[in-house]
Amino acid sequence: MIRTNAIMETLYDDLRDIARRERFRAGQPMTLQTTAVLHEAYIKLYKREDWESREHFLGTAATAIRHVLVNAALARKAAKRGDGVRAMPIGEAHDIVFSEDDRELIALGEALEELAALDAELAKLIDCRFFAGLSEAETADVMGISERTVRRRWTQARAWVHREMAGE
Repeated sequence: MIRTNAIMETLYDDLRDIARRERFRAGQPMTLQTTAVLHEAYIKLYKREDWESREHFLGTAATAIRHVLVNAALARKAAKRGDGVRAMPIGEAHDIVFSEDDRELIALGEALEELAALDAELAKLIDCRFFAGLSEAETADVMGISERTVRRRWTQARAWVHREMAGE
């Protein structure tokens, strides 16, 4: 069993790279800095102390990073809709930004929540491959399956998400 603080110290640089890549992949506007994304993910993970392995931690951290980015996009969406605040003149509203990238990230987050309800393993595979950027071999280690199964399931997962996001 591995403690969260110990594994965070060991993997901090790797997690920072993952957070940086995903923050840029999420598109504009970048209201969260890389360190903020990483620290928000850490807050989601720090109480847990039962990590089986490095791979187990990385897989869970990838999901936490996805949640941080999707939640930030949802917050920007709420701000655009007023978030319960009184209406303001249109000239003042130009500072509030909600981009197409946010819409796609929110749609991806919703699609992955649906997929997790149907097949949690496919959702975890997407978190590992897409959000954590793990290779097929690393994903196989994290999930305890063969690389061939990762390749087959990756194709299946991408097709499902594409179909969901296209509204088919």
